[in-house]
Amino acid sequence: MKVKVAISNRHIHLTEEAYNMLFTKKITKKKDIGQKGEFAANETLTIEWGDKKIENVRIVGPFRKYNQIEISTKDARLLGVKPPVRKSGDLKDAVDLIVTSDEGSYNLKSCCIIANRHIHMNQAMADALKVKNDQEVRVKVDGPKGGEIKAFIKITDNGVLEFHIDTDDANSLMLNNGDEVELEI
Repeated sequence: MKVKVAISNRHIHLTEEAYNMLFTKKITKKKDIGQKGEFAANETLTIEWGDKKIENVRIVGPFRKYNQIEISTKDARLLGVKPPVRKSGDLKDAVDLIVTSDEGSYNLKSCCIIANRHIHMNQAMADALKVKNDQEVRVKVDGPKGGEIKAFIKITDNGVLEFHIDTDDANSLMLNNGDEVELEI
């Protein structure tokens, strides 16, 4: 089965409480993203660790019940941190980072991970494919630097079929947004 690639750049998910500590204005939508109801916000933050920082990190809405920063291995090396590779929402052993806006600064505890590769879908699609949430599957990538890699199924109510990988994985496999890969179950 063919699945469209969606490359996930570094980004931040915030609780409404954390957002309100950083901004006095309401969050505003820049554009919708692949999963229903989710959007890239106009608002960005600087993430910091010690004297290292990465500016203009996009906030992804809507608000969540937890704070999470997703970065790549390259970003982690730049900041000098070692976040765990985790599924979104699994913040065990996640790294603390400081986030800063023009209006304030906030120390986010246990927030930073490198996200596992995953394939979004809704329950109806999962039932049709006979897969379960968190099930490990293989993804076949064609092309000059192709191969097989593992990913996990992520079933959500708003799930739209997409293969999410970070910029490091996309670059190593020479993939672009919108390319198609083969899901092997």
